[in-house]
Amino acid sequence: MISFLKPKTATTKIAPEHVQKTYKLFRLQSLLGVFFGYMAYYIVRNNFALSTPYLKDQLHLSATEVGLLSSCLLIAYGVSKGLMSSLADKADPKRYMALGLLMCGLVNIMMGFTTAFWMFAALVILNGIFQGMGVGPSFITIANWFPRKQRGVVGAIWNISHNLGGGIVAPIVGVGFAMLGSEHWQAASYQVPAAVAIVFAMVVLALTKGSPVSEGLPPLNEIVKDESDPAMQQKADSKPPEDMTVWQIFKNYVLFNKNAWFVSFVDVFVYMVRFGIISWLPIYLLSVKHFSKTEMSVAFLFFEWAAIPSTLLVGYLSDRFFKGYRMPPAIIAMVLIFFCIIGYWQSGTLLGTTIFAAIIGCLIYVPQFLASVQTLEVVPPFAVGSAVGLRGFMSYILGASLGTTLFGVMVDKVGWNGGFYVLLTAVVCCVIFCILAHMGVKELERNKKQAALESSKTA
Repeated sequence: MISFLKPKTATTKIAPEHVQKTYKLFRLQSLLGVFFGYMAYYIVRNNFALSTPYLKDQLHLSATEVGLLSSCLLIAYGVSKGLMSSLADKADPKRYMALGLLMCGLVNIMMGFTTAFWMFAALVILNGIFQGMGVGPSFITIANWFPRKQRGVVGAIWNISHNLGGGIVAPIVGVGFAMLGSEHWQAASYQVPAAVAIVFAMVVLALTKGSPVSEGLPPLNEIVKDESDPAMQQKADSKPPEDMTVWQIFKNYVLFNKNAWFVSFVDVFVYMVRFGIISWLPIYLLSVKHFSKTEMSVAFLFFEWAAIPSTLLVGYLSDRFFKGYRMPPAIIAMVLIFFCIIGYWQSGTLLGTTIFAAIIGCLIYVPQFLASVQTLEVVPPFAVGSAVGLRGFMSYILGASLGTTLFGVMVDKVGWNGGFYVLLTAVVCCVIFCILAHMGVKELERNKKQAALESSKTA
């Protein structure tokens, strides 16, 4: 790990009487830092989709070439999310996240000067690679600063950052066009969002903190007592093994950890449903349901933005009423999605189809973010990046690919009914892995409580 990215070591200790006040301040700053940082990652990711009509018309790229560029971004991001999140375990999270965001900004600046297809492809792949540096540090920061009993709400707040980032891309690009004119569409589409991202990279550096210990505070388990998390009582889990490589951490704490695989497969099938709906929604509504483009746009907007209130609500409920267990509300959401997919598929009215699409959008991000939070709870804090990497790699390379490609194959071979059968099967599989993940966490808790009891008897 290059010296700039190495975790810093505290040179002074915070006085005991200032620990709680300092901890609360640093905790809030860190959450704001990763929130705005991850939001900015989406500003320099989703801007590419807005530029595709200009790529096709101004640079005379074919639909196949534009589709290939989009696939390059998706695949590069999926692979990078796995690798880069694992590397984040050994890095200072704020510097790692800020560096990735800065590099995404620089790549977008270069895209503003590019006209050759293969140069665009190379830059899109580079952007996808650097995009993978955003999610790992976010979860590591949340695990470092928040105990289990608060991670549902905190994870929900952080999770809506991508909805916010994805939603403000169009206004940012619109301002770019208003300032520069349509003849400078590359600058408006790429370089203006890049400038915004670079500013937010500085925000990440200014706000985010590494960990309580690296900031001169006691370990989290000494600052906050969380009886709901037995792992918080085990000091061995709070200190990373400095002599272990990234591969050793991944192998010992993730690769052979069945709970990490259970939660990864939950995400695979969630992404399969999410991308199966969102990728085909415009075509399905226009060609099968005979929506106008305006009506389709409204349904698409409801699908995306309905997730924000539901995510915040379920985050609170999972902490307060489900006592930190993430999978029960995820199961409820997936069961409701099962019936809403049928409604979306079979509805014969514009209003009914739009309502079912909105409910699916409202619910589909719930198990996605709950799986993210559960990832923090099935591995030690120093292996969070590796676990997030596995889940991210699986969800994009397997889940998103199946949701887009397999759905399309079934539509071609069987018709639209075949595509919806794929989605319903994915929902059932997701519920099965939610149950396995929940049982795994219960077993993990029993084992840790038993170990703590035996340790106290020995002492």
